[in-house]
Amino acid sequence: MMRCFFRTSGIDLKVVEKFPHVHRNEHGYGTKLWKSKATRFFRCQSGESDKALMQRWKKTQEVRALKEMAVSTTTVNTSICNGIGILEFLSGKTCFITGATGFLAKAVVEKILRSAPDVGKIFVLINAKSHEAAVDRLNSEIIDSELFQSLKQRHGKYYQDFMLRKPVPVVGSLCESDLGMDANLISEIAEEVDAIINSAANTNFMERFDVSLNTKTLGARQLVDFANKYCKNLRVFLHVSTAYFNGEREGMIMEKPFHMEESISKQKAISEFPPLSYPLLNLDSELETALDSKVAFEGNLEDQKMRESGFERARIHGWHNTYEFSNALGEMLINSMRGDIPLVIIHPTIIESTLEDPFPGWIQGNRMLDTMILSYGKGNLPSLLLNSEAVVDVIPVDMVVNAIIAAMAKHGIAGEPGIKVYHVASSAVNPLLLIDVFKYSYEHFICSPINNMETEGIKEIKLFSSMDNFSHIQTEIAQQRRFTISGSNSNASHRLQKKCKTILEHAMDFARSYQPYTFFRARFDNSNTHNLMEGMSEEEMTRFQLDVESVDWEDYITNIHIPGLKKHVMKGRGMPK
Repeated sequence: MMRCFFRTSGIDLKVVEKFPHVHRNEHGYGTKLWKSKATRFFRCQSGESDKALMQRWKKTQEVRALKEMAVSTTTVNTSICNGIGILEFLSGKTCFITGATGFLAKAVVEKILRSAPDVGKIFVLINAKSHEAAVDRLNSEIIDSELFQSLKQRHGKYYQDFMLRKPVPVVGSLCESDLGMDANLISEIAEEVDAIINSAANTNFMERFDVSLNTKTLGARQLVDFANKYCKNLRVFLHVSTAYFNGEREGMIMEKPFHMEESISKQKAISEFPPLSYPLLNLDSELETALDSKVAFEGNLEDQKMRESGFERARIHGWHNTYEFSNALGEMLINSMRGDIPLVIIHPTIIESTLEDPFPGWIQGNRMLDTMILSYGKGNLPSLLLNSEAVVDVIPVDMVVNAIIAAMAKHGIAGEPGIKVYHVASSAVNPLLLIDVFKYSYEHFICSPINNMETEGIKEIKLFSSMDNFSHIQTEIAQQRRFTISGSNSNASHRLQKKCKTILEHAMDFARSYQPYTFFRARFDNSNTHNLMEGMSEEEMTRFQLDVESVDWEDYITNIHIPGLKKHVMKGRGMPK
C-alpha cells in the first residue's frame, strides 16, 4: 500500500491510500496497477504544524494497526482468497482434448463449458473417416448426451449455437504421425492451443497387446511429439493415466512418475538383500515383441494369442495385465520426451459415477466395479475370491474432472517446465473396503432388485480367501444344483444345467481376472491433490469439489451409484416397474 498526504486547508489533512491492483492479461500474467481505494480527512489541532500533525496521524494509525492485529487470526491469506485462478485461466483459452467421446473426457468438456462459457475453442480429436462423420459423432455422443442437460437448460434455445461454436471436431488418430491431421488444421491448432488434455483410454484388462500399446503408449508418444513440433504457445500438457498401474507394489504409493526402463520387478529385486537379478525393460524391444507377435499369431487364434502375449510381457516386468503395462510405458515415454513442456500427470483410481455434479449418478459404460455389482445383483455372482481387508479405491468422476481442471489451471498459469503427479484417490484418507461394497449392494438389491428378480434370490455374498477353497466350493455348488434339477423335465433340466455351468464359469473368470484387485495391499497417497485443494479459494472449493474425505460411501453406493447404473448403463432395465 502507498499513502499520499495533502494539506487541504489550515485544519484538514487529506490522506489518500493507494492499493496495488493486479490486472491479468489473457495468458494469466499479472501487471501491478495502483488504484486509489480510500480517502480520509484528519482534523488538525489549533496551531499544530504539518510535522506534528503527520506524527500524530501515524501514531493513531499504529494504535489502529494493533487493534486490527488482534483479529488478524481470523483473516484469510490474500493468496488463499484469490485461490488458484481457475476461471481466470480458462477465460479465452483454447484446449485440445483426446478421448472426448469417452466417459472421463466427456465430463471434462461438459464441466469446462458449464463453468467457463467464455472459454475459447475446445478442439476434440475424433477418430472418423471424414469431417462429416466427426461432426455426427460430436452431435450424437457429446452435444446430445444426457450429461449435457444442465448446460442445455442454461442456454435454452441458444444451446445448439453455443455448442457448435465451442467444441470443434478434429478428424485424426493418435496412432498416426502428426495425429493424421490436415496440415491447415495443424497450423490453426498450433497457433491457438494453450492446453492439451490427453484422456484417450482403453480400460479393458483383457485387451490385445498391440491394441493396448497403440492407445496408451504409442498414442501418448505421437501426442507429445505433436506438442513439441507445433504447439509453441502451449501452457500445459495434462496426461490422464491410472493409479492402478503399480502392479505388485504394496504399502503407501507416493505421487511419483515412472521413468524410462523402470519396472516393478526391478524395484522389488533391488530392494532385496542381496539384490536379485531382474529382467531388463526396454521399450523398443517391447514394441518389437508386440509387432512380431501380431505377425506370428495372424489367423483364427490371433486375438487370444495376442492377449496371452501381453499378459506374459506384463507379468515378467511386475505388472498384472496389459492395461497396467501399457499405461506405465506411455508415462515413461511422455516423461522422457516432454522437454520444456509443463507436464501434469493425473492418476485417478477406480472412476465411478458422479457424486453430485452436474447431477448425481451419471455414468457411461461398465466400469471395473460395476461388472461385479451388477453380476451380484442378477444372481450371477454368489461368491467371490476376496481378502476381507482389501480396500477398493473408488473416486467419483466429478472429483477427477475437478482435479484435472484445477491442476491444468495451476500449472498453466505458472507455465514452468517440470512434471507433477496427482493421485485422485480415496484409500489413504477415506478407505472403502471391497467387502462393504457388497454389503451396501445387498442392502440396495434387497429393497430394489434388478428387474423382476425375487428378493429371496439375493443372498449375502460368500467370500473365500484362497483359490483352492473357492474352486472346490464352486464345484460343489454346481453339483448340488445339478442334483436338485435332475428331476425336472428334460428341456427345463438342460436349461438349468446350462445356467449353472455359466454361473460357475463366470465366478471362476472373475476370480482369476480380479484377484490382483480383490487382494490389493496398497494405498495411494494424495498429498499433492490435497495441497491443490488447499490452494483454492472458498468459491473454487465449492465449484470444483475435491474433498474425498466428505464422501459417505454407504449413501453413495446404495442411493447414487447403483441407481445410476440401472438408469444409465442398464437404460432403465434394472429399475422397478
